[in-house]
Amino acid sequence: MKKLDKLIIRSFLGPFFLTFAVVEFILLTQYMLKYLDELVGKGLGAEVFAELLFYFSLNMVPVALPLAVLLSSLMTFGTLGEHHELTAIKTSGIALPRILRPVFILVFLFSVGAFFFNNLMVPKANLNAYSLLWDIRHKKPTMNFKEGAFYNGLPGYSIKINEKLEEGGIRNVMIYDHSKGGSNTTVILADSGKMYTQHNDTYLVLELFKGNTYVDQGRGAGMGMRSANEQFVRQNFEESKIVFPLSSFNLDRTQKELFSDNKMMKNIDQLHVVTDSLRTMVSRDKQMFAPSIDPYYSYFKADTGDVKNGIRVKDKAPAPDSVLAKKIGGITPDVLSSATNKARNIKSYTASYVDRVANSQREANNYEIEIWKKYTQSAAVLIMFLIGAPLGAIIKKGGLGVPVIISIAFFILLYVMGMLGEKWSREGLVEVGAGMWAANAILLPIGLFFLYQAQNDSSLLEIDFWRKLMTRLLRNKI
Repeated sequence: MKKLDKLIIRSFLGPFFLTFAVVEFILLTQYMLKYLDELVGKGLGAEVFAELLFYFSLNMVPVALPLAVLLSSLMTFGTLGEHHELTAIKTSGIALPRILRPVFILVFLFSVGAFFFNNLMVPKANLNAYSLLWDIRHKKPTMNFKEGAFYNGLPGYSIKINEKLEEGGIRNVMIYDHSKGGSNTTVILADSGKMYTQHNDTYLVLELFKGNTYVDQGRGAGMGMRSANEQFVRQNFEESKIVFPLSSFNLDRTQKELFSDNKMMKNIDQLHVVTDSLRTMVSRDKQMFAPSIDPYYSYFKADTGDVKNGIRVKDKAPAPDSVLAKKIGGITPDVLSSATNKARNIKSYTASYVDRVANSQREANNYEIEIWKKYTQSAAVLIMFLIGAPLGAIIKKGGLGVPVIISIAFFILLYVMGMLGEKWSREGLVEVGAGMWAANAILLPIGLFFLYQAQNDSSLLEIDFWRKLMTRLLRNKI
């Protein structure tokens, strides 16, 4: 490797790692904000947060990598152009494609690595991340006793503490015990007490002093209705201890295999198996539609009777006038009612069939979208380089000003076109492969156009270029 190649690669790697870290942080923050309400207030340890952030950061890599390559390419070659280093290299007889070659090879390796990472690592990261997120969602919030307000987090109890003191001390405690179901037949009032946990925070202990326990025995079986002989029991105590199990506040981990059927948790081979099964099921449903609906048309069988000498002879005697009078347009009411019911059944069956086939088709498209997404996200890394590197050589501006604006514009363009292609593919408006590759297919010619302009030292982004172009067009028009 020549010194020039080493110089260019070193100039690229610094901005790349910086921009990749920044983009990863921004995307991860934006993603985690969606689940912020479900994470706070549950007493999760730092290791749980670190584990969740780690898994989701792996999930963000395929999205962050194209933007990081685009931005670092713009910054690298924009800085080289701004400091006239590109001009010096070109005057020595080295063409722009040769200058871009070492970084292009490096980015190509990034693209290949991104594909294998997206296919092998991201499904496992998604499985761990979303199973952990499911467990966090179903974990109860940590106990938060507020002064003067009832706390209902402990099953079967409502607790109000009017004043909280240091070292777990409490005053004026009221506890409604409805752990046996029904209404609040037991009320505990205490002047003071202490609150602490035992056995590695698996039990909460309320130690109460100077209080009374009131039990209403006049309500039968929790029905909320008093009997004729109402009885109230009051019991004084100097010290009483209530122990509450805290097992419902623990973070219990669910088996990860329960989440493995989701398309985000599968690699390409597994996605192909599911997609083929769904396509086969759709094809079988379409073939079975006609045989399934044939029985509804059995009443259209004609009564031909006997034919003699070319003349049809009735098998049955003519119906009486009283029966004929009840016919409507030559059809009896029974036949009309039967035909109407069968028509409704056909309509209902057809509607449910169409919905079932459409849902199966949409689900198959979803799985196929995940297959193509692993390829298109990897290819986007190369395309972003083909856009960023020549564009940086054209604008000749380094730093985080103009490159950031241009990078965001192209990334939004890639994202919007990718979302449209994915939506059209899911709904079956276009072929899944065509819809998923549309964004890359549109941006690739733009990158090649920028490469051509940069190779010819075009002033594409200067005002004089567009003024001369408009003058030339107007002259040709005249």
